[in-house]
Amino acid sequence: MSSVPPAPDGLTSRDFPVHWPVLTRWADNDMFGHLNNAVYYQLFDTAINGWIAAGVTIDPVTTPAQGIVAESGCRYFSELHFPERLVVGVAVTRLGNSSVTYRLGVFRAAQDSEPQPVAAVGHWVHVYVDKSTRRPTPIPDEIRELLSTACV
Repeated sequence: MSSVPPAPDGLTSRDFPVHWPVLTRWADNDMFGHLNNAVYYQLFDTAINGWIAAGVTIDPVTTPAQGIVAESGCRYFSELHFPERLVVGVAVTRLGNSSVTYRLGVFRAAQDSEPQPVAAVGHWVHVYVDKSTRRPTPIPDEIRELLSTACV
């Protein structure tokens, strides 16, 4: 079992090769007026799968290999709120035969090119499995190629 990533000492938006813009919704705030913890996991899932879907021609419905979440975690460092424009940074920290580990950062969308501090940092592990046998299978080549562009 891997551990939660370390505190983002010095981590900024520049430490993530992929930047996936996301919008918050009114329903994302909890009763304390900030984004509910569970929303961060939705943002991670959206950024990873949106980036993959936009970067490859593989149809996730028909491909025999499917990426499933085997592990995830998040550490929170500062509050975010609706209606902020956010970005999820995606970095690949480990690219195995059938699994990939991501480091994810959530930060405010910048008005300029200045690096943004990370408000939350997460990790996410996808294990690719064969849809019929549910056993680990190699990451499809086209997806592996895309993932390799975000390795840190």
